[in-house]
Amino acid sequence: MNTPVSDLEAKTPHWEARADLVVIGSGVAGLTAALRAQELGLHVLVVTKAAVEDGNTRWAQGGVAVVLDGDRDRDDTVAKHAEDTFAAGAGLCDEDAVRSILAGGPSAVTELFANGAMFDRGMNGLSRTREGGHSAFRVIHAGGDATGAEVERALVTQVTDRRVPVLEHHIAVDALRTPAGEVAGVTVLDRRGVPGVVRASAVVLASGGFGQLYQATSNPDLATGDGLALALRAGASVADVEFVQFHPTVLYTPGARGRCPLVTEAVRGEGATLVDGAGVPVMAGVHPLGDLAPRDVVSAAITRRMSQAPGGVGDHVFLDATGVSGFATRFPTVYAACAELGLDPAVDAIPVTPAAHFACGGVVSTVHGRCTVRGLYAAGEVARTGLHGANRLASNSLLEGLVVGERAAEAVAADLAAGLLPDPSRGRMPQRTSAPVAERDALQRVMSRYAAIGRDADGLAAAGSVLDLSTKDSPLWTHRAVEDAALTVVAQALLAAAARRTESRGSHVRTDFPDRDEHRWQRSQLIRLSPSGQPVLADPILLEGAA
Repeated sequence: MNTPVSDLEAKTPHWEARADLVVIGSGVAGLTAALRAQELGLHVLVVTKAAVEDGNTRWAQGGVAVVLDGDRDRDDTVAKHAEDTFAAGAGLCDEDAVRSILAGGPSAVTELFANGAMFDRGMNGLSRTREGGHSAFRVIHAGGDATGAEVERALVTQVTDRRVPVLEHHIAVDALRTPAGEVAGVTVLDRRGVPGVVRASAVVLASGGFGQLYQATSNPDLATGDGLALALRAGASVADVEFVQFHPTVLYTPGARGRCPLVTEAVRGEGATLVDGAGVPVMAGVHPLGDLAPRDVVSAAITRRMSQAPGGVGDHVFLDATGVSGFATRFPTVYAACAELGLDPAVDAIPVTPAAHFACGGVVSTVHGRCTVRGLYAAGEVARTGLHGANRLASNSLLEGLVVGERAAEAVAADLAAGLLPDPSRGRMPQRTSAPVAERDALQRVMSRYAAIGRDADGLAAAGSVLDLSTKDSPLWTHRAVEDAALTVVAQALLAAAARRTESRGSHVRTDFPDRDEHRWQRSQLIRLSPSGQPVLADPILLEGAA
């Protein structure tokens, strides 16, 4: 007789480790947190489901938005950077959180330089560019369009040189919880499905976003929302998950699935123009900033223009960068991707289309990484600090990872010294290791069709029905099952939040409610898991990002 999946008990771990702090993820936020924790004398362990150098950060072509003392536009200030962030966030930024994180940027970037990161320089200091939504040239880059790769390289080098312990090719599954509900470590699986457990006084989630929810994304295969799902199952709250930023310009390849090459926004910052198949500018008359409007505005405009193609089935527009001098040198990564398709940006318009790029929402946390469950912290894209609101300002993400990653480590050290964190030995193993899992291809298809840039009530309901019909309880005994369970619960949470938000705001566009509703909807929506494991919308509470 087969045992029902819902009755399967957790596998006995084959090994057990202990640390003061376990960091989940090896991107900029995770490695920054680990390095700072080690400096503070904590025993830290980094857990990553790929190799240490394969964090989401390495794919970031954009730069770091920061106002540095002595190396900035003459009239630029942190206050102006904050105003641009508020504008992009469409009324949902936490103002205190924005000011706090941006004010911490200069010292965090200076520390990054001290850790060996090499950024592009011009005749008079750092080379700066301007990206969508920015009112000044304040975005610094490395390797032209390879900033993330350089940041990751520098941090990985420091982690290696300082011998920070890293557990590679292990995926975090669930939190250990004390009888009081505190987080006291995590269970993990290696790539063969062998289980282990890491007991720790604190867990920092730095696992990135959930771009793989959609068929086309700029995110790597790792971006499956594992940290968000772990936090929900641990009793934490998430917010703003309906706000998924679609990057306006990934390189269009017919039939492409998964990660698509990004055409960095800085190309438009250097003068490139979006045009349709007839050569008509896409952004003319749409926004005062034209091609450098905030990403939600540009992505929506491209989507509208594609819908106006014959039959309403246009699947791309073009980026005319023929007037950008020195393209191959300035944007070597983009140039190489174009060359693989037989394109020369000096003479050919680049075919581009929007793709899922950045999750503006995540695990509710303060600007010091503290979450709603004691012992759990979050930093980077997995976290909802209040910096991004309804739409992220370009190049604020690497800055957030640097600032909040460091602060999260400092918060853990302070909370541990104050006796506020749980005894890891009291952490209990999860009694069951099963969760609802939808078939990934079906999930990605319905989310791309009904819950991408343009949404309406009927489509969101249809997507929910497809998920319900294709979801079955499955044991979380493999990496793939853990990832698919995470995508399933994140999709359910997103659909619930998007259906309830009956307005268009930032990166959430409802075609049946095209206007912004300040009276009813200038607030975030909280989501928790019900006792049955379903995402449910909670009553809104005051979210204090600078706590």
